[in-house]
Amino acid sequence: MPDINDDADAADVLTTLLGCPPEMLDVSLDQLRTLAVVRTTGTAQRAARVLGREQSSVQKQLDSLNKTATRLVGEALVVKQGRSKDFLFTPSGEEVVALAKQTLLAVTDSLHSSRRRLGSTVTFGTTEFTVQFLGVVWHAMREDFERRDVHLKIEHVRTRDLWRKLDGKKVDLVCGSFAAEPGRPPTLDYDFLEWHREGVALLTNLSARELPDNPVTANRLPGLPLLAPTSGLLAQFLSRWYGPDYRGVLDVIADIDSLNYGLNLLTSDLLHGCLLTTERVAAAALDGSLPGQGLRKIKLADDYTPRLEIVTGIFARKGERERYAYDHPLNLLWNAFAEATPTRVIPPALPG
Repeated sequence: MPDINDDADAADVLTTLLGCPPEMLDVSLDQLRTLAVVRTTGTAQRAARVLGREQSSVQKQLDSLNKTATRLVGEALVVKQGRSKDFLFTPSGEEVVALAKQTLLAVTDSLHSSRRRLGSTVTFGTTEFTVQFLGVVWHAMREDFERRDVHLKIEHVRTRDLWRKLDGKKVDLVCGSFAAEPGRPPTLDYDFLEWHREGVALLTNLSARELPDNPVTANRLPGLPLLAPTSGLLAQFLSRWYGPDYRGVLDVIADIDSLNYGLNLLTSDLLHGCLLTTERVAAAALDGSLPGQGLRKIKLADDYTPRLEIVTGIFARKGERERYAYDHPLNLLWNAFAEATPTRVIPPALPG
């Protein structure tokens, strides 16, 4: 039997919905997004640049929102401060911005969730140096995805953002790497397909007299001029070897935010030192696939504690695949990677 209170609540909700002021119903999601972008960028001019619009168009939307807010609550949302100065947001403006962000994020997340459930879109995240793994399986799957009208969206993800993107459901699968101890299976709160493992090495433009070709020991590395990563995979190695304050232990001559930037600093002779990188990247730099002309590869000794290597593979949210049918695009893509992975450690197939 229906609950009388439930009927009363439904009636109250309906009354509220039907009683919405007409002025409020004229406010669009596009206007709310513009308001939120202006709050983030500060001015109509900068917001217009980000949105790809004319400044006059952004200003027109702000004027319309101000008029609506003044009629509804007696206060404008934004106030001009003067030429080139950031807008002042009133208390009402701040509340509407917060509501706009919450609404737009909720709608976007709901759309992504529906697309994942229906299998109309699969988002695959990859770092700059793991994108080729997708190429291994995509050619065999492309025709089937196109026939079923499934859109594969590819997103560039930095190593430091792998887990945040996956946990935040910004991507459905991600190919990336992390530091792990040799011979030990990774303990991750994700479904994981291991693709391969490799070590790290140094690339240097120092002369053989300054740095011989002998493997660099853990005690020797702090005495070498080093281009150190600010975050990401290789920062994991340095922090586990020398502690979170490894920059205070090592002779860091430059903080780098990308590998190519470090390689270009060395190859242009702007700096003389060493760059910690992966074995595969070092090989690519030496054979000309990446900037690396004139650099030398120096191995690391085996006395670093703990011993670490790079594990690369495919990640998915724990248990998510089991919620979908066997022929769901997410499972088809995952199974294609499982078949193609060189390790051939294939998890049990989902019941079909």
